[in-house]
Amino acid sequence: MKLNIAVLPGDGIGPEVTQQSIKVLKAIAVEFDHTIVFKQADVGAIAIDKSGNPLPKDTLNLCKESDAILFGAIGDPKYDNDPSAKVRPEQGLLELRKSLGLFANIRPVKAYQNLLEESPLKTNIIEGTDICIYRELTGGIYFGEKKLSEDGDTASDLCTYTRNEIERVTHLAFKAAQSRKNKVTLVDKANVLESSRLWRKVVTEIAKQYPEVELDFLFVDNAAMQLILNPKQFDVILTENMFGDIISDEASVIGGSIGLLASASIGENYALFEPIHGSYPQAKGKGIANPIASILSAGMLLEHFGLQEEANRITEAAEKSLELDITTPDLNSDNTRISTDNVGDFIEDFILNPIDTNFNYTNIHLGQSTII
Repeated sequence: MKLNIAVLPGDGIGPEVTQQSIKVLKAIAVEFDHTIVFKQADVGAIAIDKSGNPLPKDTLNLCKESDAILFGAIGDPKYDNDPSAKVRPEQGLLELRKSLGLFANIRPVKAYQNLLEESPLKTNIIEGTDICIYRELTGGIYFGEKKLSEDGDTASDLCTYTRNEIERVTHLAFKAAQSRKNKVTLVDKANVLESSRLWRKVVTEIAKQYPEVELDFLFVDNAAMQLILNPKQFDVILTENMFGDIISDEASVIGGSIGLLASASIGENYALFEPIHGSYPQAKGKGIANPIASILSAGMLLEHFGLQEEANRITEAAEKSLELDITTPDLNSDNTRISTDNVGDFIEDFILNPIDTNFNYTNIHLGQSTII
């Protein structure tokens, strides 16, 4: 297969972790006889600095001409700390989602057996957790009408949803549940919000088309608590844009690091793959950023195109790196020698030499295996 991939590294640690994903995808191309072509463009703060636009026209055009998008991260303190800034890096990502119709964000959350102790939650609570969050991505309060009074003392953000916006992501969530544990939990605030009551109505109607899938409901405040008290109860979580943003970040503590969480943003014609962590500017250039979330996002990219064996190889390689403690300081604070590049090198090597890398793990030094 030949794939043309638009690479948008973005800001902060985005370029560092994205480079590891490219390295891994190139290894997959060699091992499985594919052709993957990468073309890079600017987005976010770096694009504002160059052109004044967080999503330049050339970047958007490249995305539309590509088979998929590999995204890094966006954000910069000089914009985060300036509430008066009219142009912000995040506007680039929101515009990209809207322009490409990326209406569904898919975020797997898994408790890895050998990382259970890294989570701030008790092992007996998180062990066995395997959740997939389906977040509606192009509607709701983030895209609603925004108003600020002339005196600057009153502000409002409108949360609007249509039946069609709810239906399309709901079908994806139920189809996913069919291949998992046949359970969907709708997270909303239907006791207060009219938009949430529409969500309940539409989702309940669609659930009748999937009789084998159990439908459950939780208010978002209770759902946030249940994620901490008993995350194993969840299979597929379906929710609107802002709730999904918050819930998925909360769920990141289950795995022990937000640096492990991959995501896919899917539309009718386009797909974007990115780690859910932010730009983490404090770590920029230090070689301590965890690339596994970005690498697992690359695996989701392959899965999107039906390349399941290739995606499985990436997952296996990433899990082997975790098993052998070939990880960055967020997961292995005692071993500060292993860098972002070292983790990528090991996963690349495992993909190309899975048997040798597995057998010779005792020879691993600084995250790179020595084949003997």
